[in-house]
Amino acid sequence: MSELPITIGFGGGAELLFDNKKNHPVSLPVKDKAWKIGDLIFWIKDNLLKERPDLFIQDDSVRPGILVLVNDTDWELVDTVNYEIQPNDKIVFISTLHGG
Repeated sequence: MSELPITIGFGGGAELLFDNKKNHPVSLPVKDKAWKIGDLIFWIKDNLLKERPDLFIQDDSVRPGILVLVNDTDWELVDTVNYEIQPNDKIVFISTLHGG
């Protein structure tokens, strides 16, 4: 396999940082080691993010207030940034922060 097909989703306002598009089917290039969500976050920043990276990334992870789901499961249950991405995974980033 030369590519790793996954779907990346954004919601709760996070999609505004990504051309207001909620779903992004992508094929990640296969590399020597497994893709982890920590790697994916920086791939997203370099390839999908259109503006304001400070609203999406903080240090080596997503900003507090962004819920991450892997196949509808909270990423806290699958080792957060260390989760090894599998073919056809759906990884969704949902902002829980709202202005008022």
